[in-house]
Amino acid sequence: MSVCESILSLKPYQGGKPISELQRELGLEKVVKLASNENPSVVSPKVRNAITNSIDEIGRYPDGNGFELKRSIANHLSVEPQSITLGNGSNELLELIARMYLCSSDDEVIYSQYSFVVYSMVAKAIGAKSVVTPANKFGHDLNAMLSSINNRTKLIFIANPNNPTGTILKDEELFEFLSKIPSSVIVVLDQAYFEYLDADDNALDWLSKFNNLIITRTFSKAYGLAGLRVGYSLSSVEIAEYINRLRQPFNVSHIAQNAATAALADQDFLASSIKSNYEGLAQLSNGFNRLGLRYIPSSANFISLEVDDPNFVYEKLLTKGFIVRPIEIEGYLRVTVGTRQENEDFLEALKLVLDLK
Repeated sequence: MSVCESILSLKPYQGGKPISELQRELGLEKVVKLASNENPSVVSPKVRNAITNSIDEIGRYPDGNGFELKRSIANHLSVEPQSITLGNGSNELLELIARMYLCSSDDEVIYSQYSFVVYSMVAKAIGAKSVVTPANKFGHDLNAMLSSINNRTKLIFIANPNNPTGTILKDEELFEFLSKIPSSVIVVLDQAYFEYLDADDNALDWLSKFNNLIITRTFSKAYGLAGLRVGYSLSSVEIAEYINRLRQPFNVSHIAQNAATAALADQDFLASSIKSNYEGLAQLSNGFNRLGLRYIPSSANFISLEVDDPNFVYEKLLTKGFIVRPIEIEGYLRVTVGTRQENEDFLEALKLVLDLK
């Protein structure tokens, strides 16, 4: 049996170890997962009610066009519903966009070193050529990306804030970058962690200026719906129509659509999540400072920590009931912001594992 050659170099995506798996392996009762950049807040009451009220309707297919959710997003962001495409998480949209524009092995996609692993995965799966530009202080080097563009370049991925480093690009830098990109090259601005910035939404204004811009966002992070898998993209109406040609019917479930609609209506929950994350980042950063540890300052809901032997530290933390994430940056582990108590307990466990005074 043979498969496409482009598939042979792929490795299955490895998410953070599930809590139940570690409990089975080590017989632990209490396990704290700080590996997958999930929101530790208890679910929004409005979301809980929406899910409960949706249960009696799960025997029917969801609205394939996602009318109510698109309308809610459009009203929230002051955009046209026709510019929105819904996805089974923003990951699905990243893949669909790659399939739209990377049509042959000669086509090139540019992304940064130390960027979201899915960019590499979708490029390899399609068989396109990846052009990986060197990172600048763990973040994107926009000048290096510009210099890498040629007549084979079809697509550029930029995550802002970036995962797994948490680095951030200023709006002025991004706007200047977009102004220099040929209109034939599509730029995907991956804003999965945008809400944690609590900043002006300037990127939305850019959509009317750059027809080659696509913005992707998700309800998995600040809105706390990671288990329901719902994201969306914002683009020109023309691009949205093309994505919908590839999108599978009913790709976002009925419950997920209703939950996301309710999440948008609960801005108090979102504000609380942002505040808790800001405090949690400060708590972890201050803890690392006290322990004399180096880390990458983050603008997301995680922080990457430098240690001498990441795999050893990762395994030792597992024995103490803490799941973090080894990443493809030599000497670093990524730690998701947890609750105040989880962060405090993690810092104590880390201190023991590293044998620090």
